Amino acid sequence: MPVPRDEHERTLALAEIALGQIKALAEPASPRNFEIWYHYATGYNPGLNQSINETLAKKGTLSEADIENIYATYIAPNRVSEQIDSVGARVLDEIKQVLDMIDVAAGSATTYSESLADASKKLEHAKDGDGLRGVIEALVQGAEQMELNNKKLEARLSASRQEIEQLQNNLETVRSESLTDPLTTLSNRKFFDAELDKAVAVARAKNEPLALLMSDVDHFKSFNDKFGHLTGDQVLRLVAISMKQNVKGKDIAARYGGEEFAVALPNTRLDAAMTVAEQIRHAVMTKELMKRSSGERLGRITISIGVAALRPNDTAQSLIERADACLYRAKHNGRNRVVGEEELAADAKDRATPVATRIAAARVA
Repeated sequence: MPVPRDEHERTLALAEIALGQIKALAEPASPRNFEIWYHYATGYNPGLNQSINETLAKKGTLSEADIENIYATYIAPNRVSEQIDSVGARVLDEIKQVLDMIDVAAGSATTYSESLADASKKLEHAKDGDGLRGVIEALVQGAEQMELNNKKLEARLSASRQEIEQLQNNLETVRSESLTDPLTTLSNRKFFDAELDKAVAVARAKNEPLALLMSDVDHFKSFNDKFGHLTGDQVLRLVAISMKQNVKGKDIAARYGGEEFAVALPNTRLDAAMTVAEQIRHAVMTKELMKRSSGERLGRITISIGVAALRPNDTAQSLIERADACLYRAKHNGRNRVVGEEELAADAKDRATPVATRIAAARVA
C-alpha cells in the first residue's frame, strides 16, 4: 500500500531537521543520534525536547554521555514497553484462539450427549435389525466426529503451548535487553542499582563482607575527540572484556554511565577487592588498541579505580559515594591506579595532623 504523499513529505521534512541538527552540532550520523533528533523534530516527547534544550543552553553541545542518558531515559523505555505490549497482544490472541477451540469442542460434546440420549430412546423402540443398525451407525458417526474434534483441539493446544513458550522466551529476551548495556553487554545502571541494594541486604542479613569498585577510563574525552566515537566505543568494549575476565560467580559488573564502570563483589573483603581491582587495571593497561579501519596502533589505555567496603550503617548510596571518593583520589594522584578507602582514610588523617607534630615524628623516626 503506497504511503500518502503528504505523509511522505512530512517525514522527509522531519528527517531533514534531524540531519540538520546532527550537522550543526558535528555529531556522528549514527542510527541512535538520528533517532534522538527525529524524536526531537516531531515534538511528541516533551521531556526529551526539554532535556536537550536545557543541556544545549548549559553546555552548547551534547556529549556522548548526554546522548546516552537521553536515549536511555526517553527512547529505550518506550521500545521495551512497545515490545512487551506486542508480546502481550500475541499472548491474548493465542488464548482467544484456544478458547474458541474449547468452545467448539464443548459444543461437539453437547451434540454428542444429545445424540446418545436420542439413540437411547430409539433403542427402546427398535423392532428389527435395520432399526438397530441405524442407531449404531449414528453412534459410530458421532464418536468419530468427537474423536476428530478432540484431535484438532489436542493439536491446537500443543501448538499454542509451543507458541506461548516462545513468547515467554521473547519476554525474557526483552527483559534481559532492558537490563543490559547494548554496547558492552555488561549490566546497565538500572540493573546494577537494584542488584547492589539486594547485595547490601544479603550481606547485612548473613553478616558477610561486600566490596564495591568504581572505575573510570582515564582521559576518555580527549581520546574520544582525537580518534572518534567509534574508536571510543572500542575502548569501552575493551574495558568491559577486561572486567568480565576478572569477575566470577555472584560478582556484578556494569557500565554505570558514559566511561564509568562499577563492580559489586559479594562476600569479598577490602584486601581481596583491591587485588581484583589491580587485576582489572593491569588487564586493561596491557591491551593495545588498534584502529580497525586502518590497523593503526593507537597505544594503550588506562583506568583508575576506587574501592570501598560495606560498613555497618551503610546504604548502597553511601557505599557508592565512598568508592567514588576513592576513584576521585586515584584520578587526582595521577590516574592508572587503584585507591582503597584505607588509603583515603590515612590521607585524611595525615592532613588533619598538625604540621609541627608531623615534623617532630619525622625527627624521632
